[in-house]
Amino acid sequence: MIALPRVGLGGGPLGNYLHPISDAQAQAVIDTAWAAGVRYFDTAPFYGFGLAEQRLGKALRDRPRSEYLLSTKVGRLVRPGANGSPGAGIFAVPDDRHVEWDFTRDGVLRSVSDSLERLGLDRIDILLIHDPDHHWPQALDEAYPALADLRAQGVVRAIGVGMNQSRMLVDFVKRADPDLLLAANQCTLLRRSAFEELLPLCRERAIPVVAASLLHRGELAGPSADASEEVRRIAAACQEHEVPITAAALQFPFRHPAVHSILVGAHEPDQVTANLAALRHSIPDALWQDLGPS
Repeated sequence: MIALPRVGLGGGPLGNYLHPISDAQAQAVIDTAWAAGVRYFDTAPFYGFGLAEQRLGKALRDRPRSEYLLSTKVGRLVRPGANGSPGAGIFAVPDDRHVEWDFTRDGVLRSVSDSLERLGLDRIDILLIHDPDHHWPQALDEAYPALADLRAQGVVRAIGVGMNQSRMLVDFVKRADPDLLLAANQCTLLRRSAFEELLPLCRERAIPVVAASLLHRGELAGPSADASEEVRRIAAACQEHEVPITAAALQFPFRHPAVHSILVGAHEPDQVTANLAALRHSIPDALWQDLGPS
């Protein structure tokens, strides 16, 4: 089992997720995380259509390679030219490239080769199948065996899958041999589906889970005037116990022992500092009771 740090830096914002940041700002985010002790960095070809990998690789290139974990993903290949591919509009990047779904063995090998080139690094520690929701048979029958071969060859240390839904992750655990899972939007204060079957199954089989997308595009970073009733309820409970809502949101996944790590992205260095402080904030049991069972 690969040892996962408690927190890693999510790479979405490094790819201009939702709004652009400069190369210098991306560098500052990574430098701040490193200075604070973060040694787990996650990215994907999808994030900024290669931009996040490029920025992360440049920032880490002079760091001791043995001191950190790097994870990236397969399932989407970055290609030149615009074609209105899924993800356009999510990342604020020039319209000169796009991504294409590819869960074939050749696609996996090409993706890894391309990622290493963009990163400029010598190896990937963790390799994940990324969002195979509508490509499940091919992901299981072709992509997963390719990842297993890369693991057996020592090209990568650990393999798994990252998704926004629990049902297919459960199927993956039952039908494959993952070293870990990345569960996004499932182990959060707003969406708790992973607690029903996925996390107990992973606990039983000793498969560590990394939880991500914990703040729901900022909904749980500071409720707005048009926040949902549930967000307002959570915020009120946190206020009553004098706990920042971000602290509760980031610590909530650890309520289940199958969750070993979380990923948190940042557009600015100050966000890195604030998120790490939120993880250290003491939370009384009474607040967890008020927020309901996990």
